[in-house]
Amino acid sequence: MAATLTGSGIALGFSCSSKISKKAPSSSNRCCIKMSVSVEEKKKNFTLQKSEEAFNAAKNLMPGGVNSPVRAFKSVGGQPVVIDSAKGSRMRDIDGNEYIDYVGSWGPAIIGHADDGVLAALAETMKKGTSFGAPCLLENVLAEMVISAVPSIEMVRFVNSGTEACMGVLRLARAFTGKQKFIKFEGCYHGHANSFLVKAGSGVATLGLPDSPGVPKSATSDTLTAPYNDLAAVEKLFEANKGEIAAIILEPVVGNSGFITPKPEFIDGIRRITKDNGALLIFDEVMTGFRLAYGGAQEYFGITPDLTTLGKIIGGGLPVGAYGGRRDIMEMVAPAGPMYQAGTLSGNPLAMTAGIHTLKRLRQPGTYEYLDKITKELTNGILEAGKKTGHAMCGGYISGMFGFFFTEGPVYDFSDAKKSDTEKFGKFFRGMLEEGVYFAPSQFEAGFTSLAHTPQDIQFTIAAAEKVLSRI
Repeated sequence: MAATLTGSGIALGFSCSSKISKKAPSSSNRCCIKMSVSVEEKKKNFTLQKSEEAFNAAKNLMPGGVNSPVRAFKSVGGQPVVIDSAKGSRMRDIDGNEYIDYVGSWGPAIIGHADDGVLAALAETMKKGTSFGAPCLLENVLAEMVISAVPSIEMVRFVNSGTEACMGVLRLARAFTGKQKFIKFEGCYHGHANSFLVKAGSGVATLGLPDSPGVPKSATSDTLTAPYNDLAAVEKLFEANKGEIAAIILEPVVGNSGFITPKPEFIDGIRRITKDNGALLIFDEVMTGFRLAYGGAQEYFGITPDLTTLGKIIGGGLPVGAYGGRRDIMEMVAPAGPMYQAGTLSGNPLAMTAGIHTLKRLRQPGTYEYLDKITKELTNGILEAGKKTGHAMCGGYISGMFGFFFTEGPVYDFSDAKKSDTEKFGKFFRGMLEEGVYFAPSQFEAGFTSLAHTPQDIQFTIAAAEKVLSRI
């Protein structure tokens, strides 16, 4: 069962399904930077003056002052922070404030920011060139690592983002099946391509947008939606659209409506329904790939989809995406087949290098056991702090991914998630920021731990959470 928790802070803990030794990863995997000042000194000295000046200037240069909406703090209020540097589990803003970071660049930084090994490998690769627009041997190396790790992937195509991966995989599913319609789930986010911006999560949920202006009705006419964790709704869609549905795409664990885990029967049921109806099953593992287990959510849950999208971790912090799956399907992709997709920087040597080094680190014994241990402690601790201070909270975790809501719960889908007290979350977020802890600036985003987080980081965070919650 999923690691779903209530305000009691008692977890039904998952142990990772990865068959990696339980020996703990070496201490070199983790950042040893100490918090440079006490909590009291941090609060006394906390200022965002330089961030405010920089952000005000940015608003005249970029829409909303940012290049991705959630960074503007619209849903949590307060002054967005402008980051100067990051190392290990810490980030430092341009005012000199230091934060324990649980965003991790929205997931890629699973071995920590500015990992010494990644930086050294990138430095060597850059001596040979940054991009060729032609094949390089590093593509083969990372492709072999991905194929050996992810159960569903027999061939893989690298692209430059999760959005590109989802665009490509949907086109491929339609090409292979000859059908046009597909099912996505409410609150799940599969990038900002037109077809996916229907009842989407991530920034669309954060900003309260039903979809997006500029998306023509024709682009979404073949997009069908169902509530997450609702098999009956999926079966009704197949009944009403017999022989017309190419695929189901889903986040096996939702990370863009907050953190929502599947009911025990849900993913099994989806796999059965797609097989019974001649449709493909696509796992969007841009977020969960190499995070829940080395083989991703499909290894963790023991369910093999037909196609998979990846991103984030496989680029080690550089822009990347990928889609892959069964060989007979992937051989339809050009130039092997007629389904066209291309990219100038796809498979570039820098992203391949960072991805290779990151995956090598993740293969070390004890990696996922360590992530599971610290994330369980963190999630339990925050929910226990909520209980002590009289706040209704629920949440959960799997391996290095977690989330919590300001509602009694349980949260099974996007409609449940929207019951969360977002005003209270905003107060919590701003309070934690002053204490030196950086969570995602939205109630509707998952959090992430890394190998760089130490037990001291976790205890500091829990203590800060209790202080902040006691003031709300």
